[in-house]
Order: sequence, then structure tokens, then C-alpha cells
Amino acid sequence: MFDASTIIKSVTVSTARSIVSSANAVGYAVATKGSVPRQLGMSRAALSANGFEGKLGQILTVPKGDGLLVAVGIGDAGEIDANGLRSAAAGFVRAASKFEHLATNLADVASVDADEAGRAVVEGVLLGSYRFVGLKNADDAGSKLTALTVVAGPKRVKAVKRGAEAGRVIAGAAARARELANTPPTHLNAKDIAAKAVELGPDAGLTVEVFNRDDLAAMGCGGIIGVNRGSTEPPRMVKLTYSPRNPTGHLAMVGKGIMYDSGGISLKPSDAFHQVMKMDMSGAAAVLSAMSSLKALGCRSKVTAWLMCTDNMPSGSALKLGDVLTMRNGKTVEIHNTDAEGRLVLADGLSLAVEEEPDAIVDIATLTGAVLGALGPDIAGLLGTNQDWVDAVKVSGEKIDEPTWQLPLEPKRYRKLLDSVVADMRNIGGPYAGTITATIFLSEFTADVPYAHLDIAGPMKVDSDQGIYSKGATGFGTRLLIDLACNFTPPPAS
Repeated sequence: MFDASTIIKSVTVSTARSIVSSANAVGYAVATKGSVPRQLGMSRAALSANGFEGKLGQILTVPKGDGLLVAVGIGDAGEIDANGLRSAAAGFVRAASKFEHLATNLADVASVDADEAGRAVVEGVLLGSYRFVGLKNADDAGSKLTALTVVAGPKRVKAVKRGAEAGRVIAGAAARARELANTPPTHLNAKDIAAKAVELGPDAGLTVEVFNRDDLAAMGCGGIIGVNRGSTEPPRMVKLTYSPRNPTGHLAMVGKGIMYDSGGISLKPSDAFHQVMKMDMSGAAAVLSAMSSLKALGCRSKVTAWLMCTDNMPSGSALKLGDVLTMRNGKTVEIHNTDAEGRLVLADGLSLAVEEEPDAIVDIATLTGAVLGALGPDIAGLLGTNQDWVDAVKVSGEKIDEPTWQLPLEPKRYRKLLDSVVADMRNIGGPYAGTITATIFLSEFTADVPYAHLDIAGPMKVDSDQGIYSKGATGFGTRLLIDLACNFTPPPAS
């Protein structure tokens, strides 16, 4: 199995008070106003003559001997934030992609807290340099980056170093989520991701428990068993537990892990979106990857996570329309569409999470096409049963630039769309408000625990390089979950 986080770990990240001579590509922050770094050897007039004004996102490369100097636009130096620095750092690494040792003073922008600046710049460079190599035979398919030096003045360098170390851990986690989601489904099934969790567990300070089909049947997890019926690959549920001493709270996470989604009997059309259904496990990938980073980041909250993993395939034994499944919490569900399978596996995971009596639950899933239609490819849908908890999730997304938009839950208006003649509920609510009815369905399995749902069907992938994202899976949600866990405060009951 491929693992980009290992590749990122092989990049040497250091801090220094001045540019080191071994760096063969150097990025200098240039604002729209003020002095221009003399090391660039160009005046502001010369930069302007080359179309460079210092606006955020602008890049100008200046060859120097065997190396490269890069002017990196940061906009107004007094207004740029950590998210802007992360984006600028990604632009720098793309411009210097042919070079092995990079250095930059981007973290020395005084308007951004030094710790946050160091973290953002390292995340931007490492994630911007990510390339999925996978099964390619080309020797030059991967990133050439081997070393990064982050430069800061004497008053900031210590805090920048601390942030840089965290940034490396976070980038490694996000890259792992991308790698898992990019991996072809034949090379990554439910057993494989469970084995990956077992492999990561000891070093990450995680207790890892793996449950097979027989275990799940004995536990009454009818959702994941039902979805798995059409597949020749057995299901796996993975429970991950991170327990620091004297935890400040208990957070539960549940990730959708549909390793490949054909739609089942409700077969998806054979189109470009069907081709990326290997990424329908992006939620589980984000949860696993986030959990793997908590020990290294010194997270003070207890976090328990469930990865709900199976294929959704059509066959003679597959789930049929009209079938009724009994979920872990005893509720019965009539199947009206086998392509609405993610909520079935999440229902079992959420039921198990409730039994642990956590302070709050968050789940993450590539759940509905409706959210892509509503919010487009850049923004995740966010819904929940407790406004304080929903707000906390939104704040984490804003802080690390994984944007969310809250949609209304409205069970009083729309719960009736899930009514069934033969069961407690059905698994779809009709052609309208698909993201809302899907979340209402999920909320039926969260009891009175504060609950938030992230639908990442839109931002699960990009079709071209954009900022810190490289073409393919984005690992969206990984950094959000990390921030949420590391800053977790139990929300008040609704």
C-alpha cells in the first residue's frame, strides 16, 4: 500500500535565522506596499514591469545560477492571515517544483502569530508538493522536495519552529488521507484499511479494535451487513481509541468508509463521477489520518472513532429495494435506494458512538450529490442537532481553511419524508432537500448527544492543482478534525 505520509516524513524540515547556502530555491515574501527584499535583486518598479504587484497568489521566478529566487505575493502585509500564508507557500513550492532544497521567509510576516505562521507555511509547502505516485512507472512522478528551511528572525524563530513541527505532522496526516482515497479499490479494500489502522496504532498511541462480518452480525449492525451483502470482499469496522491522561473531554468521530460505491442494485451511471467512487471512503480516511496525529500533537481530549468500511456492489446476494434492515440501536429501515448506503453504515457507527456516552459526536462522509449541487465543489455541508457544537465545527473549518456552510436540519418539516409503511423509516426522503433528509436520518441514531454532520461530497477531490490541493483526492476534513479534537471543549446540552 502506498503512503504519502512516509514520503513527507522523509522531507527534512528545519528553521533558521537566515537563508542557508544549501537551499537552491528561495521564496521571499513581497507585499503590495513597502520594501522589496534586496536578495531578489529587483526593485519594485522592475517587479511591476514583469506584471508582479505583490498581490496574494502572485508568483514571479528569477533564475540565479543553478538555483531560483521566487517573489511570493502576500498582499497587504498587515492583513494576511495563516490561511493566506498557507496558500502562498503552496504557490511557492509549485513554482520551485524542480528543486530539492527550498527555503522561505514567509513565516516571518509579523502580522501572523509566529506559531501559526510556521505551521501554515510548512503545511502549504508539504501539501502543495504532494503528488500521488501510486502505480506509475515514471521515475519523476513524485515530488523532488527533500528539505525545507523556514526562516524567521530571532524573536520569532523559536515559536516558528514549534509551529513547523506541528505543521509537518498535520501535513503528513492530510497526505495520508489523500493517498488512501487516491488508491485504486482493488489495492485498498476494507480489510486493507483495517490492516493500515492496526499498523499505525502503536506509534500513534491508539488502541485499535477490528470487527469482521461475524462480529458485526453478532453486534446487530444490520446497516453495514446489509450494504456488504453484494460484495465478495468482507466488511470491517475499526474502532480507534485515543486516551490521554486526565482528558479534558470525550469526542466521538465516525467515518464513512465505502471502499467502492457502485450504487448496488440502484446502479450508478457509468460516468466520470462513478470513476472516482474509490473515494467514497474519504470520510474514513480523514478520521483514520486525523486520529494518527493526535499523540504527536499533544491532544488533551479523549477521542474514540469508528471507521465503517465495506464495498457497495450489485450481485445476486445484494441488498434489494424493499428490504428492511435492523440497525444497531434497534430501529428498522426500509430500503428505497441502495445507492443511499452511506447513511446505513454510519447509522451503526453512530449508534455505537452513543453507547460510549461521549460529550459530542461528529461524522464525516461523502454522503450526497445534493450537497454538491447546493454548495459546489469547494464547501462542505454542515448540519447538526446542537448549535454550539455546529459552531465549533465551523470555527475549526474557518481556522484551517476547510470551509463549511451550515444547512438547516428542520426535522419538524422534513422528517415525514422518511416515513415508511413497513418500518420505522426509509433510507431516502425523495428528490428534494437530499442533504437535509439524509442528516435527519442520521440524527435518529445520535440520541441526545450533541451531533454534527459533515458532508464532503463536493470537496473530496479537485480536477486540477489548486492551492494546497493536487489533482485527485484532497483529504478534506482531516485538518478540520485535527483542529476540532485538539481544541475540543464539551458543548452544553441543547
